[in-house]
Amino acid sequence: MIEPQAPAPPRSAHPRHRPRASGSGGAGGEAGGGDGSCGALRLPVRQATGRFLVLAGVFVCAACGLVYELELVALAAYLMGDSVTQASVVLSVMVFAMGVGSLAAKRLRRHAAAGFGAVEAALALVGGCSAMALYAVFAWTGDWGGPWAHGPPVLLVVFSLAVGLLIGAEVPLLMELIQRIRRQDAGGAVADLFAADYVGALVGGLAFPFLLLPFLGQLTGTLITGAVNTVVGGALVLGLFRQDLTRRARRLLIAANLCVLTVLASATVLVDDFEQAARRAMYGPDVRVALRTDVQEVVLTGDRDGRSLGLFLDGRLRAGGRDELRHHEALVHPAMTGPHARVLVLGGGDGLTAREVLRHPGVRRVDVVELDAGVVRLARRDPALSALNGRALDDPRVRVTTEDAFDWLRGAPPAAYDVVVSDLPHPEITASTKLYSREFYGLARRALAPDGRLVVHAGPVTSRPEAYWTVESTLRSAGFRTAPYGTGGRPAGPATGAARTPEDTARAPRERGFVLAARTDPDLRLDPSGPRPRTLTDDSLAAGARAVERTRVPGLPPSTLIHPRYAR
Repeated sequence: MIEPQAPAPPRSAHPRHRPRASGSGGAGGEAGGGDGSCGALRLPVRQATGRFLVLAGVFVCAACGLVYELELVALAAYLMGDSVTQASVVLSVMVFAMGVGSLAAKRLRRHAAAGFGAVEAALALVGGCSAMALYAVFAWTGDWGGPWAHGPPVLLVVFSLAVGLLIGAEVPLLMELIQRIRRQDAGGAVADLFAADYVGALVGGLAFPFLLLPFLGQLTGTLITGAVNTVVGGALVLGLFRQDLTRRARRLLIAANLCVLTVLASATVLVDDFEQAARRAMYGPDVRVALRTDVQEVVLTGDRDGRSLGLFLDGRLRAGGRDELRHHEALVHPAMTGPHARVLVLGGGDGLTAREVLRHPGVRRVDVVELDAGVVRLARRDPALSALNGRALDDPRVRVTTEDAFDWLRGAPPAAYDVVVSDLPHPEITASTKLYSREFYGLARRALAPDGRLVVHAGPVTSRPEAYWTVESTLRSAGFRTAPYGTGGRPAGPATGAARTPEDTARAPRERGFVLAARTDPDLRLDPSGPRPRTLTDDSLAAGARAVERTRVPGLPPSTLIHPRYAR
Protein backbone atom coordinates (compact mmCIF):
# COMPACT_ATOMS: atom_id res chain seq x y z
CA MET A 1 0.00 0.00 0.00
CA ILE A 2 1.37 3.42 -0.96
CA GLU A 3 0.40 6.40 1.12
CA PRO A 4 -0.03 9.67 -0.79
CA GLN A 5 2.86 12.04 -0.31
CA ALA A 6 2.09 15.59 0.71
CA PRO A 7 2.87 18.05 -2.08
CA ALA A 8 5.86 20.28 -1.53
CA PRO A 9 4.96 23.73 -0.20
CA PRO A 10 4.94 26.49 -2.80
CA ARG A 11 8.22 28.34 -3.04
CA SER A 12 8.37 32.10 -2.66
CA ALA A 13 9.56 34.17 -5.55
CA HIS A 14 11.85 36.07 -3.21
CA PRO A 15 15.48 34.83 -3.40
CA ARG A 16 15.82 34.52 0.34
CA HIS A 17 13.05 31.87 0.41
CA ARG A 18 14.63 29.67 -2.27
CA PRO A 19 16.60 26.59 -1.06
CA ARG A 20 20.29 26.54 -1.76
CA ALA A 21 21.78 23.97 -4.09
CA SER A 22 23.45 21.14 -2.21
CA GLY A 23 26.67 20.89 -4.14
CA SER A 24 28.11 21.37 -7.58
CA GLY A 25 26.23 18.37 -8.91
CA GLY A 26 22.93 20.16 -8.47
CA ALA A 27 21.46 16.99 -6.95
CA GLY A 28 20.08 18.54 -3.79
CA GLY A 29 16.41 18.18 -2.96
CA GLU A 30 13.99 18.02 -0.12
CA ALA A 31 13.71 14.82 1.82
CA GLY A 32 10.02 14.19 1.93
CA GLY A 33 9.81 11.39 4.44
CA GLY A 34 6.55 9.84 5.41
CA ASP A 35 6.94 11.40 8.85
CA GLY A 36 6.91 14.89 7.39
CA SER A 37 10.58 15.63 8.00
CA CYS A 38 12.53 17.71 5.52
CA GLY A 39 16.22 17.85 4.70
CA ALA A 40 18.70 17.94 1.85
CA LEU A 41 19.86 14.67 0.33
CA ARG A 42 23.19 14.92 -1.46
CA LEU A 43 23.70 12.56 -4.39
CA PRO A 44 26.91 11.69 -6.26
CA VAL A 45 25.15 12.37 -9.57
CA ARG A 46 22.77 14.91 -11.02
CA GLN A 47 19.17 14.82 -9.88
CA ALA A 48 17.82 13.61 -13.23
CA THR A 49 20.47 10.89 -13.39
CA GLY A 50 19.61 9.81 -9.85
CA ARG A 51 15.92 9.42 -10.73
CA PHE A 52 16.83 7.45 -13.84
CA LEU A 53 19.05 5.10 -11.81
CA VAL A 54 16.30 4.50 -9.26
CA LEU A 55 13.78 3.70 -12.01
CA ALA A 56 16.34 1.44 -13.70
CA GLY A 57 16.76 -0.36 -10.38
CA VAL A 58 12.98 -0.73 -10.14
CA PHE A 59 12.98 -2.21 -13.64
CA VAL A 60 15.62 -4.85 -12.83
CA CYS A 61 14.17 -5.74 -9.43
CA ALA A 62 10.70 -6.17 -10.94
CA ALA A 63 12.11 -8.48 -13.63
CA CYS A 64 13.87 -10.56 -10.97
CA GLY A 65 10.73 -10.73 -8.83
CA LEU A 66 8.65 -12.07 -11.69
CA VAL A 67 11.31 -14.68 -12.50
CA TYR A 68 11.08 -15.95 -8.91
CA GLU A 69 7.32 -16.13 -9.22
CA LEU A 70 7.35 -17.97 -12.55
CA GLU A 71 10.05 -20.33 -11.34
CA LEU A 72 7.95 -21.33 -8.33
CA VAL A 73 4.96 -21.98 -10.59
CA ALA A 74 6.97 -23.97 -13.15
CA LEU A 75 8.89 -26.08 -10.65
CA ALA A 76 5.80 -26.77 -8.54
CA ALA A 77 3.85 -27.89 -11.60
CA TYR A 78 6.72 -30.19 -12.61
CA LEU A 79 7.19 -31.66 -9.14
CA MET A 80 3.59 -31.78 -7.91
CA GLY A 81 1.47 -31.85 -11.06
CA ASP A 82 -1.72 -29.90 -11.87
CA SER A 83 -0.28 -26.54 -12.85
CA VAL A 84 -3.66 -24.81 -12.38
CA THR A 85 -3.70 -25.60 -8.67
CA GLN A 86 -0.04 -24.79 -8.15
CA ALA A 87 -0.23 -21.53 -10.11
CA SER A 88 -3.31 -20.49 -8.14
CA VAL A 89 -1.58 -21.21 -4.83
CA VAL A 90 1.60 -19.34 -5.79
CA LEU A 91 -0.15 -16.29 -7.26
CA SER A 92 -2.80 -15.88 -4.56
CA VAL A 93 -0.37 -16.33 -1.67
CA MET A 94 2.18 -14.04 -3.27
CA VAL A 95 -0.29 -11.23 -3.99
CA PHE A 96 -1.64 -11.44 -0.44
CA ALA A 97 1.91 -11.36 0.94
CA MET A 98 2.76 -8.34 -1.21
CA GLY A 99 -0.01 -6.39 0.48
CA VAL A 100 1.23 -7.42 3.92
CA GLY A 101 4.79 -6.54 2.94
CA SER A 102 3.75 -3.07 1.79
CA LEU A 103 2.08 -2.39 5.12
CA ALA A 104 5.05 -3.72 7.07
CA ALA A 105 7.49 -1.54 5.09
CA LYS A 106 5.82 1.65 6.35
CA ARG A 107 7.86 1.30 9.53
CA LEU A 108 11.10 1.29 7.51
CA ARG A 109 10.55 4.54 5.62
CA ARG A 110 12.60 6.59 8.08
CA HIS A 111 15.51 4.39 7.01
CA ALA A 112 14.39 3.78 3.45
CA ALA A 113 17.85 3.29 1.92
CA ALA A 114 19.04 0.80 4.52
CA GLY A 115 15.66 -0.94 4.48
CA PHE A 116 15.62 -1.31 0.71
CA GLY A 117 19.17 -2.69 0.69
CA ALA A 118 18.26 -5.27 3.34
CA VAL A 119 15.07 -6.25 1.52
CA GLU A 120 16.91 -6.80 -1.79
CA ALA A 121 19.62 -8.91 -0.17
CA ALA A 122 16.99 -11.07 1.54
CA LEU A 123 14.90 -11.33 -1.64
CA ALA A 124 17.92 -12.38 -3.70
CA LEU A 125 18.82 -15.09 -1.19
CA VAL A 126 15.29 -16.44 -0.72
CA GLY A 127 14.24 -16.18 -4.36
CA GLY A 128 17.53 -17.40 -5.77
CA CYS A 129 17.63 -20.49 -3.57
CA SER A 130 13.90 -21.30 -3.70
CA ALA A 131 14.07 -23.64 -6.70
CA MET A 132 16.97 -25.65 -5.31
CA ALA A 133 15.31 -25.97 -1.90
CA LEU A 134 12.02 -27.16 -3.40
CA TYR A 135 13.80 -29.66 -5.62
CA ALA A 136 15.83 -30.98 -2.67
CA VAL A 137 12.79 -31.51 -0.45
CA PHE A 138 10.92 -33.25 -3.27
CA ALA A 139 13.84 -35.53 -4.12
CA TRP A 140 14.95 -36.55 -0.63
CA THR A 141 11.71 -36.60 1.38
CA GLY A 142 9.17 -37.68 -1.23
CA ASP A 143 8.82 -41.24 0.14
CA TRP A 144 9.22 -40.55 3.84
CA GLY A 145 5.49 -40.43 4.45
CA GLY A 146 3.84 -38.93 7.51
CA PRO A 147 4.17 -35.16 7.81
CA TRP A 148 6.93 -35.20 5.18
CA ALA A 149 4.43 -36.26 2.52
CA HIS A 150 3.23 -32.66 2.37
CA GLY A 151 6.72 -31.16 2.51
CA PRO A 152 6.91 -29.77 -1.06
CA PRO A 153 3.43 -28.11 -1.02
CA VAL A 154 4.09 -26.55 2.38
CA LEU A 155 7.50 -25.29 1.28
CA LEU A 156 5.92 -23.86 -1.86
CA VAL A 157 3.54 -21.80 0.27
CA VAL A 158 6.39 -20.69 2.55
CA PHE A 159 8.53 -19.48 -0.35
CA SER A 160 5.55 -17.79 -2.05
CA LEU A 161 4.78 -15.99 1.19
CA ALA A 162 8.39 -14.93 1.80
CA VAL A 163 9.01 -13.73 -1.76
CA GLY A 164 5.68 -11.88 -1.79
CA LEU A 165 6.43 -10.12 1.50
CA LEU A 166 9.80 -8.91 0.24
CA ILE A 167 8.49 -7.80 -3.16
CA GLY A 168 5.65 -5.92 -1.48
CA ALA A 169 8.10 -4.13 0.81
CA GLU A 170 10.01 -2.76 -2.18
CA VAL A 171 7.35 -0.34 -3.40
CA PRO A 172 6.91 1.95 -0.35
CA LEU A 173 10.67 2.12 0.15
CA LEU A 174 11.33 2.96 -3.50
CA MET A 175 8.57 5.57 -3.35
CA GLU A 176 10.32 7.17 -0.42
CA LEU A 177 13.71 7.12 -2.13
CA ILE A 178 12.50 8.59 -5.39
CA GLN A 179 10.73 11.39 -3.50
CA ARG A 180 13.90 12.21 -1.61
CA ILE A 181 15.68 12.85 -4.88
CA ARG A 182 13.04 15.27 -6.12
CA ARG A 183 9.70 16.05 -4.54
CA GLN A 184 6.72 15.67 -6.83
CA ASP A 185 3.03 14.95 -6.52
CA ALA A 186 2.14 11.41 -5.48
CA GLY A 187 0.35 10.62 -8.74
CA GLY A 188 3.38 11.41 -10.86
CA ALA A 189 5.72 9.46 -8.61
CA VAL A 190 3.43 6.42 -8.60
CA ALA A 191 3.09 6.58 -12.39
CA ASP A 192 6.87 6.65 -12.90
CA LEU A 193 7.46 3.89 -10.37
CA PHE A 194 4.78 1.55 -11.66
CA ALA A 195 5.72 2.12 -15.30
CA ALA A 196 9.27 0.93 -14.59
CA ASP A 197 7.90 -1.91 -12.44
CA TYR A 198 5.48 -3.22 -15.07
CA VAL A 199 7.94 -2.97 -17.94
CA GLY A 200 10.49 -4.84 -15.84
CA ALA A 201 7.90 -7.52 -15.10
CA LEU A 202 7.27 -7.86 -18.85
CA VAL A 203 10.98 -8.36 -19.54
CA GLY A 204 11.31 -10.86 -16.70
CA GLY A 205 8.25 -12.75 -17.87
CA LEU A 206 9.63 -13.07 -21.40
CA ALA A 207 13.19 -13.80 -20.32
CA PHE A 208 12.15 -16.75 -18.15
CA PRO A 209 10.75 -19.08 -20.88
CA PHE A 210 12.86 -17.84 -23.80
CA LEU A 211 16.28 -17.27 -22.22
CA LEU A 212 16.67 -18.63 -18.70
CA LEU A 213 14.97 -22.01 -19.09
CA PRO A 214 16.43 -23.08 -22.46
CA PHE A 215 19.97 -21.80 -21.88
CA LEU A 216 20.48 -22.04 -18.12
CA GLY A 217 17.83 -24.38 -16.77
CA GLN A 218 15.53 -23.96 -13.80
CA LEU A 219 18.08 -24.04 -10.99
CA THR A 220 20.96 -22.11 -12.55
CA GLY A 221 18.61 -19.51 -14.03
CA THR A 222 17.10 -18.74 -10.64
CA LEU A 223 20.49 -18.56 -8.92
CA ILE A 224 21.83 -16.12 -11.52
CA THR A 225 18.67 -14.04 -11.20
CA GLY A 226 19.34 -13.81 -7.48
CA ALA A 227 22.90 -12.66 -8.13
CA VAL A 228 21.68 -9.92 -10.50
CA ASN A 229 19.12 -8.87 -7.89
CA THR A 230 21.85 -8.63 -5.24
CA VAL A 231 24.23 -6.60 -7.38
CA VAL A 232 21.62 -4.12 -8.60
CA GLY A 233 19.96 -3.62 -5.22
CA GLY A 234 23.27 -3.24 -3.41
CA ALA A 235 24.78 -0.91 -6.02
CA LEU A 236 21.70 1.33 -6.01
CA VAL A 237 21.75 1.82 -2.26
CA LEU A 238 25.50 1.86 -1.61
CA GLY A 239 26.29 3.93 -4.68
CA LEU A 240 23.45 6.40 -4.90
CA PHE A 241 22.23 6.74 -1.31
CA ARG A 242 25.42 6.10 0.64
CA GLN A 243 25.15 9.53 2.31
CA ASP A 244 21.80 8.42 3.75
CA LEU A 245 23.44 5.45 5.52
CA THR A 246 25.42 5.35 8.70
CA ARG A 247 28.88 3.83 8.57
CA ARG A 248 27.61 0.77 10.44
CA ALA A 249 24.70 0.35 8.02
CA ARG A 250 27.05 0.53 5.03
CA ARG A 251 29.31 -2.13 6.50
CA LEU A 252 26.38 -4.41 7.31
CA LEU A 253 24.90 -4.07 3.81
CA ILE A 254 28.24 -4.75 2.16
CA ALA A 255 28.76 -7.83 4.32
CA ALA A 256 25.21 -9.06 3.69
CA ASN A 257 25.49 -8.67 -0.08
CA LEU A 258 28.87 -10.40 -0.16
CA CYS A 259 27.48 -13.30 1.86
CA VAL A 260 24.46 -13.63 -0.46
CA LEU A 261 26.68 -13.52 -3.55
CA THR A 262 28.97 -16.16 -2.02
CA VAL A 263 26.04 -18.48 -1.31
CA LEU A 264 24.56 -18.03 -4.79
CA ALA A 265 27.92 -18.42 -6.53
CA SER A 266 28.74 -21.57 -4.55
CA ALA A 267 25.32 -23.06 -5.35
CA THR A 268 25.79 -22.24 -9.06
CA VAL A 269 29.16 -24.02 -9.12
CA LEU A 270 27.68 -27.08 -7.37
CA VAL A 271 24.34 -27.17 -9.21
CA ASP A 272 25.34 -29.97 -11.61
CA ASP A 273 26.47 -32.21 -8.74
CA PHE A 274 23.28 -31.32 -6.87
CA GLU A 275 21.08 -32.30 -9.82
CA GLN A 276 22.89 -35.61 -10.22
CA ALA A 277 22.48 -36.41 -6.53
CA ALA A 278 18.79 -35.44 -6.63
CA ARG A 279 18.20 -37.66 -9.66
CA ARG A 280 19.86 -40.57 -7.89
CA ALA A 281 17.58 -39.97 -4.92
CA MET A 282 14.48 -39.99 -7.14
CA TYR A 283 15.36 -42.59 -9.76
CA GLY A 284 18.01 -44.72 -8.10
CA PRO A 285 21.73 -45.03 -8.79
CA ASP A 286 21.53 -46.09 -12.43
CA VAL A 287 20.39 -42.97 -14.26
CA ARG A 288 21.74 -43.43 -17.77
CA VAL A 289 20.23 -40.54 -19.73
CA ALA A 290 18.88 -37.27 -18.33
CA LEU A 291 17.96 -34.44 -20.63
CA ARG A 292 15.62 -31.48 -20.78
CA THR A 293 13.76 -31.24 -24.09
CA ASP A 294 11.64 -28.32 -25.24
CA VAL A 295 8.64 -30.01 -23.58
CA GLN A 296 9.74 -31.95 -20.49
CA GLU A 297 12.51 -33.66 -18.55
CA VAL A 298 13.33 -37.12 -19.92
CA VAL A 299 15.21 -39.69 -17.84
CA LEU A 300 16.26 -43.21 -18.83
CA THR A 301 17.39 -45.65 -16.16
CA GLY A 302 18.48 -49.27 -16.00
CA ASP A 303 19.16 -51.78 -18.77
CA ARG A 304 22.42 -52.84 -17.18
CA ASP A 305 23.46 -55.11 -14.32
CA GLY A 306 20.13 -56.89 -14.59
CA ARG A 307 18.05 -53.76 -14.08
CA SER A 308 15.10 -53.27 -16.40
CA LEU A 309 14.74 -50.15 -18.50
CA GLY A 310 12.76 -47.25 -17.04
CA LEU A 311 11.57 -44.22 -19.01
CA PHE A 312 10.51 -41.24 -16.91
CA LEU A 313 8.84 -38.10 -18.29
CA ASP A 314 8.74 -35.16 -15.88
CA GLY A 315 9.35 -37.52 -12.97
CA ARG A 316 6.53 -39.93 -13.87
CA LEU A 317 7.28 -43.48 -14.97
CA ARG A 318 6.19 -43.80 -18.59
CA ALA A 319 7.52 -47.28 -19.34
CA GLY A 320 9.34 -49.82 -17.22
CA GLY A 321 9.88 -53.57 -17.12
CA ARG A 322 6.99 -56.01 -17.42
CA ASP A 323 4.51 -53.27 -16.60
CA GLU A 324 5.31 -51.62 -19.94
CA LEU A 325 4.24 -54.73 -21.82
CA ARG A 326 1.01 -55.07 -19.82
CA HIS A 327 0.14 -51.45 -20.48
CA HIS A 328 0.75 -51.40 -24.21
CA GLU A 329 -0.81 -54.79 -24.90
CA ALA A 330 -3.97 -53.80 -23.01
CA LEU A 331 -4.04 -50.45 -24.80
CA VAL A 332 -3.58 -51.69 -28.36
CA HIS A 333 -4.84 -55.23 -28.90
CA PRO A 334 -8.56 -54.87 -28.03
CA ALA A 335 -8.83 -51.91 -30.43
CA MET A 336 -7.27 -53.90 -33.28
CA THR A 337 -10.21 -56.35 -33.41
CA GLY A 338 -11.75 -55.47 -36.76
CA PRO A 339 -10.39 -53.46 -39.71
CA HIS A 340 -6.98 -52.02 -38.82
CA ALA A 341 -5.12 -51.19 -42.02
CA ARG A 342 -4.81 -47.50 -41.13
CA VAL A 343 -3.87 -46.65 -37.54
CA LEU A 344 -3.33 -43.30 -35.84
CA VAL A 345 -1.30 -43.16 -32.60
CA LEU A 346 -1.66 -39.95 -30.58
CA GLY A 347 1.35 -39.68 -28.29
CA GLY A 348 3.51 -42.77 -28.10
CA GLY A 349 6.75 -41.08 -29.14
CA ASP A 350 8.65 -43.85 -27.33
CA GLY A 351 7.62 -46.26 -30.14
CA LEU A 352 6.16 -48.86 -27.77
CA THR A 353 2.54 -48.41 -28.89
CA ALA A 354 3.61 -48.57 -32.55
CA ARG A 355 5.48 -51.80 -31.78
CA GLU A 356 2.27 -53.50 -30.65
CA VAL A 357 0.29 -52.10 -33.58
CA LEU A 358 2.81 -53.48 -36.08
CA ARG A 359 2.48 -56.97 -34.63
CA HIS A 360 -0.92 -57.25 -36.31
CA PRO A 361 -0.98 -58.48 -39.91
CA GLY A 362 -2.71 -56.23 -42.39
CA VAL A 363 -1.42 -52.94 -40.98
CA ARG A 364 -0.46 -50.76 -43.96
CA ARG A 365 0.13 -47.37 -42.35
CA VAL A 366 0.73 -46.03 -38.84
CA ASP A 367 0.77 -42.28 -38.19
CA VAL A 368 2.38 -41.29 -34.87
CA VAL A 369 1.69 -37.74 -33.64
CA GLU A 370 4.06 -36.83 -30.79
CA LEU A 371 4.61 -33.39 -29.28
CA ASP A 372 8.16 -33.99 -28.00
CA ALA A 373 10.74 -34.45 -30.75
CA GLY A 374 13.36 -35.24 -28.09
CA VAL A 375 11.50 -38.38 -27.03
CA VAL A 376 11.27 -39.52 -30.67
CA ARG A 377 15.03 -39.01 -31.17
CA LEU A 378 15.73 -40.97 -28.00
CA ALA A 379 13.41 -43.79 -29.07
CA ARG A 380 15.30 -44.09 -32.34
CA ARG A 381 18.88 -43.61 -31.15
CA ASP A 382 19.13 -45.04 -27.65
CA PRO A 383 20.21 -48.69 -28.00
CA ALA A 384 18.13 -49.98 -25.08
CA LEU A 385 14.94 -48.06 -25.87
CA SER A 386 15.12 -48.76 -29.60
CA ALA A 387 15.61 -52.46 -28.81
CA LEU A 388 12.59 -52.38 -26.48
CA ASN A 389 10.35 -50.80 -29.12
CA GLY A 390 11.66 -53.10 -31.84
CA ARG A 391 12.82 -50.10 -33.88
CA ALA A 392 9.17 -49.56 -34.71
CA LEU A 393 9.63 -45.89 -35.57
CA ASP A 394 12.04 -46.85 -38.37
CA ASP A 395 9.52 -49.18 -39.99
CA PRO A 396 8.63 -47.90 -43.49
CA ARG A 397 4.92 -48.10 -42.63
CA VAL A 398 5.34 -45.62 -39.74
CA ARG A 399 5.25 -41.86 -40.21
CA VAL A 400 6.08 -39.65 -37.24
CA THR A 401 4.82 -36.07 -36.97
CA THR A 402 6.02 -33.73 -34.23
CA GLU A 403 2.96 -31.65 -33.39
CA ASP A 404 0.31 -31.08 -30.77
CA ALA A 405 -2.30 -33.84 -31.11
CA PHE A 406 -5.25 -31.44 -30.87
CA ASP A 407 -3.91 -29.15 -33.59
CA TRP A 408 -3.03 -32.09 -35.81
CA LEU A 409 -6.52 -33.61 -35.54
CA ARG A 410 -8.10 -30.34 -36.62
CA GLY A 411 -6.44 -30.76 -40.01
CA ALA A 412 -6.81 -34.53 -40.30
CA PRO A 413 -8.91 -35.81 -43.24
CA PRO A 414 -12.32 -37.32 -42.38
CA ALA A 415 -12.69 -41.10 -42.08
CA ALA A 416 -8.96 -41.59 -42.63
CA TYR A 417 -8.29 -44.22 -39.93
CA ASP A 418 -9.63 -47.57 -38.86
CA VAL A 419 -8.13 -47.30 -35.37
CA VAL A 420 -7.11 -44.32 -33.25
CA VAL A 421 -4.96 -45.05 -30.17
CA SER A 422 -4.77 -42.22 -27.63
CA ASP A 423 -1.63 -42.88 -25.56
CA LEU A 424 -1.40 -39.49 -23.88
CA PRO A 425 -0.39 -38.31 -20.39
CA HIS A 426 -2.85 -38.54 -17.52
CA PRO A 427 -5.92 -36.24 -17.89
CA GLU A 428 -5.35 -34.65 -14.49
CA ILE A 429 -2.09 -33.16 -15.75
CA THR A 430 -3.28 -29.71 -16.79
CA ALA A 431 -1.36 -29.63 -20.06
CA SER A 432 -3.24 -32.78 -21.13
CA THR A 433 -6.74 -31.71 -20.13
CA LYS A 434 -7.70 -30.46 -23.59
CA LEU A 435 -6.68 -33.85 -25.03
CA TYR A 436 -9.44 -35.47 -22.94
CA SER A 437 -12.19 -33.00 -23.86
CA ARG A 438 -15.41 -33.48 -25.80
CA GLU A 439 -14.02 -31.30 -28.58
CA PHE A 440 -10.92 -33.48 -28.88
CA TYR A 441 -12.97 -36.67 -29.06
CA GLY A 442 -15.24 -35.03 -31.60
CA LEU A 443 -12.21 -34.44 -33.84
CA ALA A 444 -11.08 -38.05 -33.32
CA ARG A 445 -14.57 -39.29 -34.24
CA ARG A 446 -14.42 -37.33 -37.48
CA ALA A 447 -11.04 -38.88 -38.33
CA LEU A 448 -12.39 -42.42 -37.80
CA ALA A 449 -13.97 -44.58 -40.47
CA PRO A 450 -17.66 -45.44 -39.79
CA ASP A 451 -16.69 -48.83 -38.32
CA GLY A 452 -13.50 -47.54 -36.67
CA ARG A 453 -12.48 -47.79 -33.00
CA LEU A 454 -10.90 -45.33 -30.59
CA VAL A 455 -9.08 -46.48 -27.46
CA VAL A 456 -8.08 -44.06 -24.71
CA HIS A 457 -5.61 -44.48 -21.87
CA ALA A 458 -7.64 -42.90 -19.06
CA GLY A 459 -5.30 -43.24 -16.06
CA PRO A 460 -5.75 -45.20 -12.80
CA VAL A 461 -9.26 -46.30 -11.84
CA THR A 462 -9.52 -47.08 -8.13
CA SER A 463 -7.38 -44.14 -6.96
CA ARG A 464 -8.97 -41.62 -9.38
CA PRO A 465 -12.45 -42.99 -10.19
CA GLU A 466 -14.02 -39.60 -10.89
CA ALA A 467 -11.34 -38.68 -13.43
CA TYR A 468 -11.59 -42.09 -15.11
CA TRP A 469 -15.37 -42.03 -15.40
CA THR A 470 -15.28 -38.42 -16.55
CA VAL A 471 -13.22 -39.63 -19.54
CA GLU A 472 -15.90 -42.24 -20.24
CA SER A 473 -18.70 -39.68 -19.87
CA THR A 474 -16.87 -37.28 -22.18
CA LEU A 475 -16.48 -39.96 -24.85
CA ARG A 476 -20.20 -40.72 -24.71
CA SER A 477 -21.04 -37.03 -24.99
CA ALA A 478 -18.98 -36.92 -28.22
CA GLY A 479 -21.22 -39.59 -29.81
CA PHE A 480 -19.34 -42.77 -28.90
CA ARG A 481 -20.53 -46.02 -27.37
CA THR A 482 -18.01 -47.19 -24.80
CA ALA A 483 -16.54 -50.34 -23.24
CA PRO A 484 -14.47 -49.48 -20.12
CA TYR A 485 -11.79 -51.93 -18.95
CA GLY A 486 -8.54 -51.97 -17.04
CA THR A 487 -5.55 -53.88 -15.71
CA GLY A 488 -5.04 -54.59 -12.02
CA GLY A 489 -2.17 -53.46 -9.82
CA ARG A 490 -1.18 -50.57 -7.63
CA PRO A 491 -1.99 -46.96 -8.58
CA ALA A 492 0.56 -45.19 -10.75
CA GLY A 493 2.44 -42.22 -9.39
CA PRO A 494 5.63 -40.21 -9.64
CA ALA A 495 8.89 -41.79 -8.62
CA THR A 496 10.22 -39.93 -5.62
CA GLY A 497 12.48 -40.60 -2.71
CA ALA A 498 15.65 -42.54 -2.17
CA ALA A 499 13.78 -45.64 -1.04
CA ARG A 500 12.24 -46.22 -4.48
CA THR A 501 14.52 -47.40 -7.26
CA PRO A 502 13.60 -47.76 -10.92
CA GLU A 503 13.93 -51.52 -10.52
CA ASP A 504 11.36 -51.49 -7.71
CA THR A 505 9.07 -49.27 -9.72
CA ALA A 506 9.36 -51.41 -12.84
CA ARG A 507 8.67 -54.68 -11.02
CA ALA A 508 5.53 -53.49 -9.25
CA PRO A 509 2.45 -53.73 -11.53
CA ARG A 510 0.61 -50.49 -11.94
CA GLU A 511 -3.13 -50.08 -12.31
CA ARG A 512 -4.24 -48.81 -15.72
CA GLY A 513 -7.66 -47.83 -16.99
CA PHE A 514 -8.75 -47.76 -20.64
CA VAL A 515 -11.90 -47.00 -22.58
CA LEU A 516 -12.67 -48.59 -25.95
CA ALA A 517 -15.09 -46.49 -28.01
CA ALA A 518 -16.89 -46.73 -31.35
CA ARG A 519 -20.02 -45.44 -33.07
CA THR A 520 -21.73 -48.73 -32.23
CA ASP A 521 -21.29 -50.90 -29.14
CA PRO A 522 -17.63 -52.00 -29.27
CA ASP A 523 -16.80 -55.67 -28.94
CA LEU A 524 -14.29 -55.96 -26.10
CA ARG A 525 -12.24 -58.99 -27.13
CA LEU A 526 -8.99 -59.96 -28.80
CA ASP A 527 -8.73 -60.50 -32.55
CA PRO A 528 -8.83 -64.31 -33.09
CA SER A 529 -6.65 -63.96 -36.19
CA GLY A 530 -4.20 -61.56 -34.56
CA PRO A 531 -1.04 -62.16 -32.51
CA ARG A 532 -1.28 -63.68 -29.06
CA PRO A 533 -0.46 -61.10 -26.36
CA ARG A 534 1.88 -62.30 -23.63
CA THR A 535 0.05 -60.66 -20.71
CA LEU A 536 -3.55 -60.41 -21.95
CA THR A 537 -6.29 -62.95 -22.64
CA ASP A 538 -10.01 -62.70 -23.32
CA ASP A 539 -10.68 -63.88 -19.76
CA SER A 540 -8.38 -61.29 -18.17
CA LEU A 541 -9.88 -58.62 -20.42
CA ALA A 542 -13.40 -59.52 -19.24
CA ALA A 543 -12.24 -59.59 -15.63
CA GLY A 544 -10.70 -56.15 -16.04
CA ALA A 545 -13.99 -54.83 -17.44
CA ARG A 546 -15.95 -56.25 -14.48
CA ALA A 547 -13.49 -54.80 -11.97
CA VAL A 548 -13.69 -51.36 -13.55
CA GLU A 549 -17.50 -51.45 -13.65
CA ARG A 550 -17.59 -51.86 -9.86
CA THR A 551 -15.98 -48.43 -9.49
CA ARG A 552 -18.48 -46.62 -11.72
CA VAL A 553 -19.37 -43.08 -10.65
CA PRO A 554 -22.68 -42.21 -12.35
CA GLY A 555 -23.90 -38.80 -13.44
CA LEU A 556 -20.56 -37.16 -14.11
CA PRO A 557 -20.69 -34.27 -16.60
CA PRO A 558 -18.37 -34.32 -19.63
CA SER A 559 -15.18 -32.29 -19.77
CA THR A 560 -14.97 -29.52 -22.37
CA LEU A 561 -12.37 -26.98 -23.39
CA ILE A 562 -14.05 -24.15 -21.53
CA HIS A 563 -15.11 -26.29 -18.56
CA PRO A 564 -12.41 -28.89 -17.76
CA ARG A 565 -13.41 -31.43 -15.13
CA TYR A 566 -10.18 -33.22 -14.31
CA ALA A 567 -8.24 -30.76 -12.11
CA ARG A 568 -7.57 -32.12 -8.63
